Amino acid sequence: MGDLLTQLSIPGFFDAKLAFDSIPTILSGLPMSLFLLVVCFSLANILGFILMLMRISRIKFLQWPARFYISFFRGVPMLVVLFLTYFGLNLDALPAAITSLTIVPAAFVAEYYRSAFLAIDPGQMDAGLSLGFSYLGVVYHILLPQAFRIAIPSLGNVLLDLFKGTSLVAMITVSEMFMQAKIVAGANQDYMTIYIVIAVIYWLVCCLMSFGQDLLERHLNHNLV
Repeated sequence: MGDLLTQLSIPGFFDAKLAFDSIPTILSGLPMSLFLLVVCFSLANILGFILMLMRISRIKFLQWPARFYISFFRGVPMLVVLFLTYFGLNLDALPAAITSLTIVPAAFVAEYYRSAFLAIDPGQMDAGLSLGFSYLGVVYHILLPQAFRIAIPSLGNVLLDLFKGTSLVAMITVSEMFMQAKIVAGANQDYMTIYIVIAVIYWLVCCLMSFGQDLLERHLNHNLV
């Protein structure tokens, strides 16, 4: 193994032995990255759905705050929001990370849900109401399942961006994968090797997520047929 790693090394650029030895330490931060991903993606979907309902509402005092929220958080970098919550609001690192990784993606989720709802025949709302459903009943039982299927590709992009965005919380000392990579890189003074390793790990996890998204889409399309 040692001879093989030596052959794979590129002096001054990539140390294969260090890369191999650093994988367990870097992966020790994966559970925190996945925890942030699951919690924040779930909360972003809930908040995004509420924002979407406000955005499509005919009530102005609901519609305009949603418009402002979506416009603002789609236009402000995640890192800026992270620093505002951590340094500005003086939240602890983990609450600041969860807050930031929720409120920013929620703005994008709201627009993806809104575009999905607009793609559905508006006559279905009138048909549902005529059958005795309430407005929220039509949305939940009739429109939302269709909108979710339409929005899956866009939501998949949000999921991937959010997973990659978890690396930013290393800036406020949350011990996720990128934080572990920075520690290993600093201890060995070889940033190129470690950053190549972490890049490959992020890519492989994203590939698994994309594969899961494809399976979900095929499953829903099969059920639709």
